[in-house]
Amino acid sequence: MFTSGLQHVAAMYAGVVAPPLIVGAAVGLSGTELTFLTGASLFTAGLATFLQTLGVWKIGAKLPFVNGVTFAGVAPMLAIVDTTEDKADALPVIFGAIIVAGLLGFLAAPWFSRLVRFFPPVVTGTVITLIGVSLLPVAFGWAQGPNPAAEDYGSGRFLGLAAVTLLIVLLLRRFTRGFLKQIAVLVGLVLGTLIAIPFGVTDFTPVTEADLVGFPSPFHFGAPQFALAAIVSMCVVMLVSMTESTADMLALGEIVERPADEKTIAAGLRADTLGSAISPLFNGFMCSAFAQNVGLVAMTRIRSRFVVACGGGLLVLMGLSPVMASLISVVPRPVLGGAGVVLFGSVAASGIQTLVKAGLEKDNNVLIVAVSLAVGIIPITKPDFYHAFPETAQIILDSGISTGCVAAVLLNVVFNHFGGRRDDDEVTAPMEPGEEISETRAKTVHAH
Repeated sequence: MFTSGLQHVAAMYAGVVAPPLIVGAAVGLSGTELTFLTGASLFTAGLATFLQTLGVWKIGAKLPFVNGVTFAGVAPMLAIVDTTEDKADALPVIFGAIIVAGLLGFLAAPWFSRLVRFFPPVVTGTVITLIGVSLLPVAFGWAQGPNPAAEDYGSGRFLGLAAVTLLIVLLLRRFTRGFLKQIAVLVGLVLGTLIAIPFGVTDFTPVTEADLVGFPSPFHFGAPQFALAAIVSMCVVMLVSMTESTADMLALGEIVERPADEKTIAAGLRADTLGSAISPLFNGFMCSAFAQNVGLVAMTRIRSRFVVACGGGLLVLMGLSPVMASLISVVPRPVLGGAGVVLFGSVAASGIQTLVKAGLEKDNNVLIVAVSLAVGIIPITKPDFYHAFPETAQIILDSGISTGCVAAVLLNVVFNHFGGRRDDDEVTAPMEPGEEISETRAKTVHAH
């Protein structure tokens, strides 16, 4: 049970610590504070996993689910940080928005399953793709070095470390099996850090200053603040997160041969949303089911929810040991950047996999994906695109995930729900060079 639980932790560890590292760096936290934030995320991920696997009353799907910090919230949180004048208020504003979004999601859980039809694969696939694409620039920034103002920022030394780390992860994924393959990202971070020591870019100060035992004191960064624009942005993220969790529950139910019915989905969503609402009390972020662990259950065929609960216990213990949490703070930014390319790129690839199932041979779905991706990529390619809008609006608009999700949902409603369904129209594509016009195609071209 211990080793299987550890394997679940290893498979999702990098995904849990990445969001606090990204947000903490944007806020400008010191190494010690960054360690605290990372430990808090591990601790709250363990609590959320307990809720999901063991369950209390009508809370928890009681399936082998690992819960942790969702990537969907990272881009909106960075937008909140960018639009907050005093960076010291950024985390309290984020925590306040997550608490409200979590409580609203908890109340909406019983009815959400009836709204799932508005979040088909064409919508969820677009949003998941945008999550990965939105986070990739963070990995590229890490690869260039720790300080954008430094003269050696983007030097060959930093980019080389990132490339070596990326190569290690790829080689491990290609030539290893089982447990080692699952923890390829974690091993890549360790080896990359060791390789970086001779280059003088590894700082062990956070480990030497960290205590062996500690507790993530409630509201360490200040009492939560409630800003309307931030709340709206995180509510959109909550809808995305609930949709992902619903899809994961349906998939996992089939794997463990216990199909997830409406009651199970509602209980699972209550665990997700309550875990998210509780997390900010201990300085954690929004929680959601981890899809990579669903794949691990399918691969290992170990279907016991108590094994995953054991993994949740390990996460809690790691969160209560600042020394263990500080280890990730030692990893140099270029090494994180190299691993982040795989980590964030995998998220985008997961979205593309979902889109493949969405039926892109239909004209309507192609339009939905095309426009939604374009809207979602605006803040990435043109960060100042919405500079003329009020700051409160920029919090939402500067998050490509939020705007892309709203666009996808609205376009899906317009094209596939109102005025009758017309998604049977096949995509009209130009001929390949040298292709002869068949009689059927000639009629189609003439008709169009």
